[in-house]
Amino acid sequence: MKMIVAVIKPHRLDQVRDALTEIGVLGLTVSEVRGYGRQGGHTEIYRGAEYQVNFVPKLKMEIAVPNELAERVVEAIRVAANNDQIGDGKIFVLDLEQAMRIRTGETDDDAL
Repeated sequence: MKMIVAVIKPHRLDQVRDALTEIGVLGLTVSEVRGYGRQGGHTEIYRGAEYQVNFVPKLKMEIAVPNELAERVVEAIRVAANNDQIGDGKIFVLDLEQAMRIRTGETDDDAL
């Protein structure tokens, strides 16, 4: 099993979710996060005053999938979240050692 963690721009969530649904992803977790990468934040103007935004709002998606679905999930996220702009996000793929559905006690792929 794999845990796929993607950090994307908030306005791309619906496109990414639709792409994942099309390939059979049954569930995911989304969190609002703030951070920066190469873009290093940006400058905004509020009521005539300029100020630096050091942490940019993003969404973090966490998706547990069977090994055979992982590459398709990564590609679906990459395509759907891509704006060809700096700050589009990152995708991380981690090995997932164990999963359990609390209600039934099912484990691993059956729990996903």
